[in-house]
Amino acid sequence: MPRLVPFKLVAACALALTFLLSFAAAAPAKGPIASLRVAGKKAKVLGETSFGVAGQVSVKASPKANCFGPGTGGSGQKVMLKGATALGMLARGAQFNASLRPLLLTDHFIDEFGLGICGVGGVKATSKSSWFFKVNHKVPPVGGEKAKVKAGDEVLWAYGAYPYPAELALVAPAEAQANVPFTVQVFAYDEKGKRTPVSGATVTGASGPTDSAGHATVTLAAPMELIATAKGDIPSPPKVVCLGSGCSAASGVQF
Repeated sequence: MPRLVPFKLVAACALALTFLLSFAAAAPAKGPIASLRVAGKKAKVLGETSFGVAGQVSVKASPKANCFGPGTGGSGQKVMLKGATALGMLARGAQFNASLRPLLLTDHFIDEFGLGICGVGGVKATSKSSWFFKVNHKVPPVGGEKAKVKAGDEVLWAYGAYPYPAELALVAPAEAQANVPFTVQVFAYDEKGKRTPVSGATVTGASGPTDSAGHATVTLAAPMELIATAKGDIPSPPKVVCLGSGCSAASGVQF
């Protein structure tokens, strides 16, 4: 039975924005700005962007959201969610990103547990795998509709079997020199937000996998978007590395 969940990409280089345009073009702009990232089967990223999360968003409880057993589907009625919550962000994201639809929620348990999530973007919960979420790399102690989101927060919704897959993060410089090697580092966050270096991860443009400290060496001949991947883990958000004087000083490195 699936678990019941009552629920930066800086523009340093213009080329790095193209993959986000379809997700971000219609993004709401009101309220605190937070980021949303959604990863489905095999950690495939269905969408990621940042947007304002103020106000409310309407969702419909779907009769097809019956992953918790026969008779547990939604009523078909509309439910209002606060936008500044983890589930509110997912619902708002689904309004302007077709890859997140259909969003299958059930209100069958609403009086006891709140809304249950059965599917996102055609990826449905099963007896072995379910949808879970994290805020700032941690799994909150409350459901998605009660997990509040404030300015600068990072919200991740992902699909997987328990224990849930690790969430990768890539530390890389915003700027580099063409054909001059530089070092990046890959970390993994567990459910509690504990960060540990990852060995054996693959990084775009790296000469080899990461070492025991999570380090890898990258050499670029052109500006590039770097992503860290490791089997079974959720890929890191992309990091843009620009070359030369055309880079923006606004894209910093976070440790």
